[in-house]
Amino acid sequence: MSSSYLGCDVSKRKIQLALLLPNGKFRTKAISNDSKGFQALSEWLAFHKVEVLHVCMEATNTYWEALAEYLNDQSYVVSVVNPARIKAFAQSTLTRTKTDPVDARLIARFCSLHRPEPWQAPPREVRELYALVARRQALIEMHTQEKSRLDTANPAIKPDLKAHLDYLNKAIAEIEQAIRDHFDNHPGLKRQKTLLESIPGIGEVISSILLAFLGGPQRFRRASQVVAFAGLDPRHIQSGSRIEGKPRMSKTGHRFLRRALYFPAVVTLYRTEWGKHFRQRLSARGKPPKLIIGAMMRKLLHVAFGVLKSGKPFDPSLHQLA
Repeated sequence: MSSSYLGCDVSKRKIQLALLLPNGKFRTKAISNDSKGFQALSEWLAFHKVEVLHVCMEATNTYWEALAEYLNDQSYVVSVVNPARIKAFAQSTLTRTKTDPVDARLIARFCSLHRPEPWQAPPREVRELYALVARRQALIEMHTQEKSRLDTANPAIKPDLKAHLDYLNKAIAEIEQAIRDHFDNHPGLKRQKTLLESIPGIGEVISSILLAFLGGPQRFRRASQVVAFAGLDPRHIQSGSRIEGKPRMSKTGHRFLRRALYFPAVVTLYRTEWGKHFRQRLSARGKPPKLIIGAMMRKLLHVAFGVLKSGKPFDPSLHQLA
C-alpha cells in the first residue's frame, strides 16, 4: 500500500499541514495547535482516505509534543527531526521562500526522500515527570531573576518583590514534593532513579532531569545518541589540509539537558574520586579546564545510559578506582 507523507510546520497556536499523496500531489490545511485542531486533522486525513502515513515535524521548542503524542497514539509513523536538517535540506533544494505553507511542503518532501527514523512517545509517567522538572526549572529561573532585582530595586516595589519571592519559594517546595510523590507512585522510575544516584556526583535534582529524558524503556540504542541528543558531541571543521579552529561542542541538541549537566559535572570533577581521577588524566594530557568540564558532561551521560541499560549500579572498578 502506497504511503502518504505529512509535513507539519508547528507554532505555538497554529499548525500548517502539507499532505503529499501517493500520486505526488499536495493538499494543505491549517489547524489550531490543540485538541480541536487534532480532531480536525483526523477528519481531514479520513476525507483524503489516508491509511499509511509517515508524519514529520521539527523539534521546535515544546510546541510539537502534543501533536506528536496524538499522532503516535493513532498508530501513525511519526518522526521528529532537528530543525538544522530541514534548513540544510532547504538549502540543498535552493528554496528561497520561507512561509508556513512552503515550510510544511518542504518537511513533507524531506520525509518522503529521507524517511527519518520513527519517534516513539515516552510513557505517560515520563511525560508527566518532564512537565514537573521543566516547571521546577522555570520557577527557579523566576526566583533567580526576582532575587537579582531585589538588590537594586526601588523601595517602593521591594515589598512586592519579597512577596513574589515568598510565593516562588513555596511553589518550588511544592513542585519538588510533587516530583518525589511522582517517583513514589511509579516504582519503575524510582528504581531507575536509585540506579542514577549510585553515580557519585548525581543527586536528586539531576537524576529527575535525566529520567525526564531517559526514563522508562530505552529510547536510545547507544550512548552516543544520547550525547548527540544533548548537543554534547564534538564538532570538527576540516577541509582538505586546512583545519578551521579546534573541535568544539556542537550544541545542536536539547539545551535544557545540556545546561542541567554543567554543575553536576563540576561537582563530579572536584568532589568525587572518579571525577578527580578523570580530571587529572585529562589535565596531564594538556586539556584546558573548560574542555574537561565538557568531557565530564559527556561522561556523565555515558555512565547514566550505562547504568540504566544494564540495570546495575555504578561500578568503581570500571573507572580504575577499585
